[in-house]
Parts: sequence; C-alpha cells; structure tokens
Amino acid sequence: MDLVTPGFGLVFWTGLTFIFLLLILKKFAWKPILGAVSDREESIKNALKSAEEARAEMQHLQADNERILKEARAERDLLLKEAREMKANLIEAAKEEAQSQADIIIRQAQASIESEKQAAVADLKNQVAQLSIDIAEKVVKSELSQKDKQFKMVEGLLEDITLK
Repeated sequence: MDLVTPGFGLVFWTGLTFIFLLLILKKFAWKPILGAVSDREESIKNALKSAEEARAEMQHLQADNERILKEARAERDLLLKEAREMKANLIEAAKEEAQSQADIIIRQAQASIESEKQAAVADLKNQVAQLSIDIAEKVVKSELSQKDKQFKMVEGLLEDITLK
C-alpha cells in the first residue's frame, strides 16, 4: 500500500493546493478579472452605442445636407428664373423706349418735312406771283406804250367796274 498512500497524499495535497489556489484566485483575481471583463464589455457596449448614435447623426446630417442642397437648387432656379424675367423685361423696355424714340424722331422729321414743304410751296407761290407780276408789267407796258390803247384799256376797266 505504499503506492496508494503516496499517491493519495499527493492527490490530497494537490487537491488541497488547488482548492486553496482557487479560493485565493476567487478572492483576489476573479473579481478584478471579471471587473476588467465587465468594464471591457461595458466599454464595447458604449462604443457600439456611440457608433450607432454617430451613424444616426450622420444619417440626420446627410438628410439635412440633402434638404439644404435641394433648397439651394430651388433658390438657384428661382434666381435664374427671376434673372431671365428681368432680362426679358429690360429687353422689352429697351425695345419700347427705342420704338418711342423712333416714333418721336419720325414725327419730328415728318413735321420738318411738312414745314419745309409749306415753305417751298410758299416760296414757289411767291416766285410765280413775282413772275406773273413781271409778265403783267411787261404786257401792260407794251400795251400802254401807245396812247389810244391806254384810253381803250381805261374805258374797258371802267366798264368792268360799273357793271359789277
């Protein structure tokens, strides 16, 4: 039985040492190890929660960016539309102003032409009258150069006056 006793003693002391070691580990090592594992697990959960919050915030920011971009595009389109309308209005106003100025110039030119035409007609009438007077004067001079023709003419004029 010598073989059994030393084996039993060895197993007994090994078991007792193991139990003692477990108690020491439980008292001094397990709590810090489990605490560290628990802390690590908590930090991982916090990191995952933060990552999820960051992802949600990124989606929110991305949605805000899309909304802002959409608003900016709408505002740009509105500004371009207003600019096109302003351009069209300016062009139309310029055309109307040019037409108005052209009408004024045409009326002034027509008035000037009419005035010059009337002046030319008056001048032509004056010239015709002057020529008529010159011709009549020459005719009368030639007719009145003889005395008997003068008397005849005076008598004819007097008859015309008395008849009327």
